[in-house]
Amino acid sequence: MNDTEKPADTPSEEEDFGDPRTYDPDFKGPVANRSCTDVLCCMIFLLCIIGYIILGLVAWVHGDPRRAAYPTDSQGHFCGQKGTPNENKTILFYFNLLRCTSPSVLLNLQCPTTQICVSKCPEKFLTYVEMQLLYTKDKSYWEDYRQFCKTTATPVKSLTQLLLDDDCPTAIFPSKPFLQRCFPDFSTKNGTLTIGSKMVFQDGNGGTRSVVELGIAANGINKLLDAKSLGLKVFEDYARTWYWILIGLTIAMVLSWIFLILLRFIAGCLFWVFMIGVIGIIGYGIWHCYQQYTNLQERPSSVLTIYDIGIQTNISMYFELQQTWFAFMIILCIIEVIVILMLIFLRNRIRVAIILLKEGSKAIGYVPSTLVYPALTFILLSICICYWVVTAVFLATSGVPVYKVIAPGGHCIHENQTCDPEIFNTTEIAKACPGALCNFAFYGGKSLYHQYIPTFHVYNLFVFLWLINFVIALGQCALAGAFATYYWAMKKPDDIPRYPLFTAFGRAIRYHTGSLAFGSLIITLIQMFKIVLEYLNHRLKRTQNTLSKFLQCCLRCCFWCLENAIKFLNRNAYIMIAIYGRNFCRSAKDAFNLLMRNVLKVAVTDEVTYFVLFLGKLLVAGSIGVLAFLFFTQRLPVIAQGPASLNYYWVPLLTVIFGSYLIAHGFFSVYAMCVETIFICFLEDLERNDGSTARPYYVSQPLLKIFQEENPQTRKQ
Repeated sequence: MNDTEKPADTPSEEEDFGDPRTYDPDFKGPVANRSCTDVLCCMIFLLCIIGYIILGLVAWVHGDPRRAAYPTDSQGHFCGQKGTPNENKTILFYFNLLRCTSPSVLLNLQCPTTQICVSKCPEKFLTYVEMQLLYTKDKSYWEDYRQFCKTTATPVKSLTQLLLDDDCPTAIFPSKPFLQRCFPDFSTKNGTLTIGSKMVFQDGNGGTRSVVELGIAANGINKLLDAKSLGLKVFEDYARTWYWILIGLTIAMVLSWIFLILLRFIAGCLFWVFMIGVIGIIGYGIWHCYQQYTNLQERPSSVLTIYDIGIQTNISMYFELQQTWFAFMIILCIIEVIVILMLIFLRNRIRVAIILLKEGSKAIGYVPSTLVYPALTFILLSICICYWVVTAVFLATSGVPVYKVIAPGGHCIHENQTCDPEIFNTTEIAKACPGALCNFAFYGGKSLYHQYIPTFHVYNLFVFLWLINFVIALGQCALAGAFATYYWAMKKPDDIPRYPLFTAFGRAIRYHTGSLAFGSLIITLIQMFKIVLEYLNHRLKRTQNTLSKFLQCCLRCCFWCLENAIKFLNRNAYIMIAIYGRNFCRSAKDAFNLLMRNVLKVAVTDEVTYFVLFLGKLLVAGSIGVLAFLFFTQRLPVIAQGPASLNYYWVPLLTVIFGSYLIAHGFFSVYAMCVETIFICFLEDLERNDGSTARPYYVSQPLLKIFQEENPQTRKQ
């Protein structure tokens, strides 16, 4: 056998994982002569996008976001909408809040009592009968009371007639606006719940009710409004801090850019900066949690536990518990130990990771446009997300007002049937069910479009996920093509063609849209299965037993593993598509066979490179997070005065941390794709060439040397 020839692979290797690549003097990197791949999937993908656009236009025509922004009274009119009679009446008032304890509140998502728009909430206790007695002496009592009645109400009706006509509430009590709705103005006196210093009050029907009953009724509505309450407070915090959030994210972008530039020159030193920085930031978090934990021990409220406060939408209450900070401290301690142990046991593999990062730094240095590509990906992802949100809002608010029969007593056979409020009092339903109401329920309709709105929501989510995964796949394929062009250039940078990233992006769009759509479709289907699983878990939570919960955990774990395995195979398939221009299935097979034929070399790289990059992401997010924490909690007055009167300081804090991590991930993912592409090309290089003068390696000598040290079989090849 000639010294320049490679030893033949064993028959089992050839049979199982295909034949190794052979020397081809004409191969100079990514193939230029290509044809369209996976055309059928491309056509399906384009048809789905066209359908998605049509769905958005139809939803735009039928939807009305005002229905989500304004409260709606029993007649389907918006409270506070400009240009309507309710323009100055911005608050929704419930005639009889005690009826909100009915089970129909949760079944129909509507309190079974008349609701009108008012300009202010009641400020005192007063029944309709008491008002009539006072009205004979002072007309102003009726003027105050009529604000909470329909326009057709009069002060001279009997109580029986009032209940039949449902023109006025039988009683009013001190309230205050909350989420544009009048809620009881509760207070505590000597540990007892009161309203206006009273623990009992007249309900206007001749009965006496306790404040506790009213609290239970208000809580029935609160369950429907808690999410909106949290959303409004979060929105207020964003409105106060958006400027500072943008500054924090800009600093994260600049810091990520600096790290990427420094990786080219001081990769080894920067790795230790990553390690020390991450360990230090986690250590600061442990110290802060311990300080909060010990401080709470000195407070009387520290005796409270999570079982005492229950599930609260006021998340800040959890930060008043010792349990919360103790849990945070334990979690951070575990993370700190894991990082230190990985550093100890992977110290030899880290050398390989540093060499790969240096090689990746050279590639990015010769193709600097790759550092700008994350901005394009971010813009495309933002467009997809915005379109999905807008379409979902318009779908949710599509339709016309639908009115339902509501029986306060809950004993009407016609309850929950549709009705017409204009003629309801003249129908048989009103006669068969005295006291029944025809109130606004929701927005809907009986047309074909309205019947399929749930299906359209599913389609909206499905295409959204497909587009998100396609944008990510397009970025990976374009970057892989650019870095493969760099690798297969013998004389760098002279042999690197102009605009390699633009060329690779154009090839991916022109020839391989179908293949990228195919790969992203597989990921989308897995994600949809996971969403369906979570939906079923939410719907069946109360009926589950231990076995079903165990099976669901197993399914979650399996789908998580499957999704990550498919993502790994897809990335390598996109690299093969960028190099050879074949269809998705052939490229995935070739990539898998190549990795399996060189499994020992794959084991050398392992996931250490990604671990190093992950530390960089943590350092960026953690550094910005610590600064944001000190700023939003008013602990950096020397540099700048942070925003005051925030509902939840953790809202902008988590936004900055999460946004910083995503920005760092976007930049460092360029490095990750670069390293993975170089590694795939390196394996191809070892199979095609032997390092002789006639067939030289394209790989750099430091990278080849480190692999030869880790895997002596490389020398034999």
